[in-house]
Amino acid sequence: MATQTLSFNITKTEKSRIDQLDPQKIVFGSLFTDHMLVADYVNGEWQTPQILPYGKMEFTPALASLHYGQSIFEGMKAFKSEADEVFMFRPLENFKRFNISAERMSMPAVPEEIFIGGLEELLRLDAAWVPKGGDNSLYLRPFMFATDEYLGVRTALNYRFMIIMSPAGSYYTEAPKVKVEKEFIRAAPGGVGFAKCAGNYAASLYPARLAAEEGYTQLLWTDAIEHKYFEESGTMNVMFVKDGRIITPAVSSTILKGTTREALLRIAEDKGYAVEERKVSVEEIIEGLRNGSVTEVFGVGTAVVVSPFSAVGYEGEDLPLPKVTESSVSQVLKTALNNIRTGKEEDKYGWVWRV
Repeated sequence: MATQTLSFNITKTEKSRIDQLDPQKIVFGSLFTDHMLVADYVNGEWQTPQILPYGKMEFTPALASLHYGQSIFEGMKAFKSEADEVFMFRPLENFKRFNISAERMSMPAVPEEIFIGGLEELLRLDAAWVPKGGDNSLYLRPFMFATDEYLGVRTALNYRFMIIMSPAGSYYTEAPKVKVEKEFIRAAPGGVGFAKCAGNYAASLYPARLAAEEGYTQLLWTDAIEHKYFEESGTMNVMFVKDGRIITPAVSSTILKGTTREALLRIAEDKGYAVEERKVSVEEIIEGLRNGSVTEVFGVGTAVVVSPFSAVGYEGEDLPLPKVTESSVSQVLKTALNNIRTGKEEDKYGWVWRV
């Protein structure tokens, strides 16, 4: 439960759209549950949050966030156990990171009773939308944007915080083939790479499109200064398995501190894997792929969970990776994490939040 209670103005939908949900045919981010949360920040205060039927909003063309990019979000998931219990995974970590992003983007902090309390209220209302089985879950999207109707460049005075929810299955239908990006950058030191702001993702779309035209699913981003060190992959943190050790770039001002990343590293250490969080050079990994010492490269994140790559493209050469099996490090970690999140295994870490 949230640490504080807060009353929400709730208007329930007159007709549920739950019949549109087919758990066997879920397309990520394409269908939304019956309700959404809306909370406005006006005159320096948060107004009473509302839970409304999911629907459209009306704003003027002068909406500040459209022009100056004050827009942030989080990605989270809820799961359903075999006994139909609904769990959130580490919501307090997402709450903390959301407000770190808000501070960096000069936006007001969202109170815990609105963020966590709103998630709980929505999940109680729309519990039937949490799909069971396999990689299925309910994706939770808290976000906030400036709502000033003003074209001057300044920190906005008014904001809207919202939560919408969408059934989710597997993010990728096939193992991604990724390209090492050495021209474009995702983030630079002193910038907003550690924040989950909309502009980070907008800036990645063009180089990702160019890579897709070459046959790649995603990018492996390198550092902005020398392009010598790996940072992230697309919308994911990235991990490498070299000589049986798990190696991953250490978080920094240019790398998002992933909640899934952190959880998987903890599980890995408890299972006896050697874990290294450090600078990971492109040269080291490419050499390892060529001589066979690097046996796995995979992305980790809320949406993808654990996504093994099929090949890494580097300067026109595609370096294939071995086929993943149940004993592969990525799959061992994924299975352990999913078992915790769906109540199949004891949660000794205190990560599962029962709604």
